Amino acid sequence: MLSLTSEYALRAVLYMAGSEDNGRIRVEPMATALGLPRNYLSKTLNQLAKLGILDSQRGPTGGFRLAVPAESLRLSRIVEAFDPGLTARSCLLGRPFCSDVTPCPAHSGWKEIADDVARFFQNTTIADLLENENSEAELGHAWRGRRASRAARAPTNGHGTTGNGRPAEPVEATSSLSGD
Repeated sequence: MLSLTSEYALRAVLYMAGSEDNGRIRVEPMATALGLPRNYLSKTLNQLAKLGILDSQRGPTGGFRLAVPAESLRLSRIVEAFDPGLTARSCLLGRPFCSDVTPCPAHSGWKEIADDVARFFQNTTIADLLENENSEAELGHAWRGRRASRAARAPTNGHGTTGNGRPAEPVEATSSLSGD
């Protein structure tokens, strides 16, 4: 549903909002902590800065920080930067005219789900997500696990990207031979 760029943006903003240090965070340590490609993350953060979501500064004391308080930063504002129209309901089958009057075959089932998703992104703030997390350690663990499973599913084309042009993510080696 979300593009990889939107996912990275949400993860980075959540990381910044949950940081104990309210100062600027440099890209390299953030990319390492989140297990994200540094250059891709840098481009994503710069785009968020251009939109006024983040504040950025170059130089030895530079980095990124939230320009908007986490309590008022809605997920829709971040996601819409990379997936325009995601929070607005559209026809699941791509029909230009799909409504209760002229429904497509998927309309009745999709309408409710799409409206719920849009409401979630429009009504949920970064602060809400931070409140729902038990600890930063659990958050990092969940992200690493998801990233590894997602990367394992994403075949690469031999040029460091997946077939859809997204950067390939390295798969972390794990072992399930613990004898449990």
